[in-house]
Amino acid sequence: MAFPARLFYNVDVIKRAKDGIGHTLATRFKMNKTDDETTLAELKSIVDQFVGERDWHQFHSPKNLSMALAIEASELMEHFQWITIDASRKIKTDSERLAEVGEELADVLCYAMAMANELGLDISQTVRAKMARNVEKYPVDKIKGRYGHDDPSPSAEKSD
Repeated sequence: MAFPARLFYNVDVIKRAKDGIGHTLATRFKMNKTDDETTLAELKSIVDQFVGERDWHQFHSPKNLSMALAIEASELMEHFQWITIDASRKIKTDSERLAEVGEELADVLCYAMAMANELGLDISQTVRAKMARNVEKYPVDKIKGRYGHDDPSPSAEKSD
């Protein structure tokens, strides 16, 4: 599902659009491109350029990036704290809340990409290798419909 870029567009940038600044940023960051039209390399490059322009590479140690990523992940979790599972799924129908969640998710993803940049990790290869390990760790015939290995199998519950 593609979401309009305006949902995630910073309100200050929209206000400055009248002066032409917002348009420049929208063009620079290709705000109209979707996941299907964007590569990980492109996103990693955007993050790296942003960091480099501010001379922040000096602060982007793996330690600092992992801490920043965890902090942003907790800010993402705040949007779901104390609400039901059903309510969490309904956020996608509330454009304002969805935009807020999108901002936090973008922060998490940006720090993850900054970490990959710092460590020289190829995200595509890393994710593919992890998913291959997960396929072995969680075989469909043993885990389907269960949240993990500790979840009793549906057939065990029926036999009790």
